[in-house]
Amino acid sequence: MVQLTDTSEYLIAPDPHAARLSRVVSGVDHTGAAISTPVVEERPLTIFLNGTEIVTAMTIGDYPNYLALGFLKNQGMLAPGETITATDYDEDLDTIVIRTDGQTNYEAKLKKKTRTSGCAVGTVFGDMMDGLDGLTLHDTPVRTSDLYALAQKINRTPSLYLETGAIHGTVLCQNDRPLVYMEDVGRHNAVDKIAGWMLSENVHAADKTLYTTGRLTSEMVIKCALMGIPTLASRSGFTAWGVEIAQQTGLTLIGRMKGHRFTCFSGDHRLIRDADPKTIPDDPAKAGRKGAT
Repeated sequence: MVQLTDTSEYLIAPDPHAARLSRVVSGVDHTGAAISTPVVEERPLTIFLNGTEIVTAMTIGDYPNYLALGFLKNQGMLAPGETITATDYDEDLDTIVIRTDGQTNYEAKLKKKTRTSGCAVGTVFGDMMDGLDGLTLHDTPVRTSDLYALAQKINRTPSLYLETGAIHGTVLCQNDRPLVYMEDVGRHNAVDKIAGWMLSENVHAADKTLYTTGRLTSEMVIKCALMGIPTLASRSGFTAWGVEIAQQTGLTLIGRMKGHRFTCFSGDHRLIRDADPKTIPDDPAKAGRKGAT
């Protein structure tokens, strides 16, 4: 039995029993016995920027305002200093309109789409590498004691993943404290929700760490770097291009974090090894996550 983490230190924690996020379905198991189990919901959300329809995302449906804002921000469709004048969400129509004080024309950008490796089929518009040239990330030190503490807290936090599986989580952290924990069927959606929350709350990124349950792909690395977060960590593994982009941008990239073990392929100059790995317990099986599920 895994002792679950108290979520009081979170600013936003998962709510695995929230209405509309999951529902119970009936079936049979391998023996033919009847079973009922909760499964995660997914529904479309169409995002508009002023008068332009941008994309329809498949999502669990929580925090649509943060998802829309973060998606537009990470796509470079919200200019620095641009004022958000309104956020209009229609639950019945599954649409959200982000209105700004500037004129927007992204027809050329919308014509160039890249299907990413993110589950639930992520889409990046325009040049994926836009904004990375000349990018400088803060050299905020990262204590390994904080990384170990974060992994233990996050993997023991009550979540939709532990309730239903088939979902990814992304957590914005500061030192050893998890701040905002977002989940979705696609890890790219979870990251966009974090970006949208940071934009809404005017939260600085320089002293933050982003923890994700999913693979460290090129898309995840690019989004983290463009958000200005200098450290990205995961229980899961890497792609070669993800590692290459992290090295180019100076991002600290840490993966395969399980128990006392981890691998750092980029930015190890930020690491302060202040914890003895021999003192770190292995993860209990119940707290384990499979990043590719």
